[in-house]
Amino acid sequence: MIINFLKNNFYEFWIALRYTRLKNRNFISFISLTSIIGITLGVMALIVVLSVMNGFKSELQTKILSVASDIEIVKIGENLKEWRDLKSNLKDIENISAIAPFTNNQAMLSLGKYNRGVIVRGIVPSLEPEVSDLNLKIKEGEFNLIPDKYEILIGVDIARYFGLSVGDKVSLISSQANYSPIGMLPRLKQFKIKGIFEVGMYEYDAGLVLIHLNDAQTLFQMGEYISGLRVKLNDLNQTRKTSSLMSGRFKNSDNLVVTDWTRQHANLFAAIQMEKKVMFVILTLIVAVAAFNIVSTLVMGVTEKTSDIAILRTLGATKKSILFVFMWQGILIGIVGTFLGMLLGITISLNIDTIVPFIEGLFGVQFLSKDIYYISVLPSKLLLSDVIFIGTMSLFLSIIATIYPSIRATRIEPATALKYE
Repeated sequence: MIINFLKNNFYEFWIALRYTRLKNRNFISFISLTSIIGITLGVMALIVVLSVMNGFKSELQTKILSVASDIEIVKIGENLKEWRDLKSNLKDIENISAIAPFTNNQAMLSLGKYNRGVIVRGIVPSLEPEVSDLNLKIKEGEFNLIPDKYEILIGVDIARYFGLSVGDKVSLISSQANYSPIGMLPRLKQFKIKGIFEVGMYEYDAGLVLIHLNDAQTLFQMGEYISGLRVKLNDLNQTRKTSSLMSGRFKNSDNLVVTDWTRQHANLFAAIQMEKKVMFVILTLIVAVAAFNIVSTLVMGVTEKTSDIAILRTLGATKKSILFVFMWQGILIGIVGTFLGMLLGITISLNIDTIVPFIEGLFGVQFLSKDIYYISVLPSKLLLSDVIFIGTMSLFLSIIATIYPSIRATRIEPATALKYE
């Protein structure tokens, strides 16, 4: 019934379908198959690569913001003292979820003959979970820090480097000095390991430690001062708008600066976006080559089917119908290749967290070493907009590729073609 319907109403499509199907077992059908495979591989590669790039960006943003601040308020060259008034002044801004004070200093972590430079962040344990997810990253021990007990939270890579575990003690050496009759001596304090966290980024796991805000103020001789305020937002898409609104509040305050994560890590995210665009252009060329392989398929098809075209013309087929026959043939190749490519690309993108570990285990390799790359796993985030755009682009290239051979087919004169048959 379907075949009869196509014959009676869309005979151009029906003829194109007969020319395309592979059971003809001729050379043209083989070239059609290679065109389909080429488009399939190109579309699949585009979807997978863009999904991985989206995954990298999303995973990196998540990991960074689990430790870093959405927005920070600091004072250039100075510390903040009246930070509670500053905090109260910001509470009425709609997009702000929470505000917490912090200190930020550099120090040396030391144990025996081993030393490592670290960033020491002073926090209030009861407020920190409102502005970061570090409390959820604790691998051993607990997040709670008791003031004046000199307890510390360290990253998993620091613990591995020093061979530390919960309950052990380590010395923290400040860059500030104590003055004594024998000269300047470094400020040194012994801390007890209260917990070990794992963010999943080497930068933080090997270079960040957390202590209580009171202990930080004592160790670094800050008194009642803090380094700044950390601000958590409800909607990250409104970061720039909220940051500008906060800056407007402090335009009359000397040296107060509002910075947000989009500016602090702008180069990193811009580089990822640029890589995504470059990879898209490169892989689009693969799809274009496969799509324009349709040109050779149809040109050879027109040459082989010259007598068929002449017979159709003598039976009453118009030039428009001949045009549609070969355009449909190319479009069918594009549709099949695009569909298969989208199917494979979506399947791989959704299961890449299973496929990559299997390949790593099979060949005994690690694609992303944690001490080299920001992220040690291969993430994937499939966006419907990317899939639709890639599919549309592939079909568009396939349609463009059919124009020249189809026009060439309409120029065949029946009398001339049948003269030599």
